[in-house]
Amino acid sequence: QVQLVESGGGLVQAGGSLRLSCAASGRTFSYSAMGWFRQAPGKEREFVAVISASGRTTYYTDSVKGRFTISRDNAKNTVYLQMNSLKPEDTAVYYCAARRAVGAGTRQDLYDYWGQGTQVTVSS
Repeated sequence: QVQLVESGGGLVQAGGSLRLSCAASGRTFSYSAMGWFRQAPGKEREFVAVISASGRTTYYTDSVKGRFTISRDNAKNTVYLQMNSLKPEDTAVYYCAARRAVGAGTRQDLYDYWGQGTQVTVSS
């Protein structure tokens, strides 16, 4: 069983930055692709960014390209989401997810473990 704990959310003004972290338990982190997804009020959860187990492959949803960066530190069992130039439309609960496979997939049903989520609120 893998447990994921997100941190780093909060309230920030538009144009600001936040760095989300997701700490994973277990010894299989380096063989797991990881992803960040988000759910805004009244909307379905959506893909934000994913990274392969090696860290060499990443994918981003179009709305965050050039602003968000996903990375991972396999020695620390942690995946990060650096969010710059934040916009009010980025307001959502952000979830970390882990996949029992090395490849980075963008579909939510590919992910086996989910964190509890961390709230990100961007004020205008």
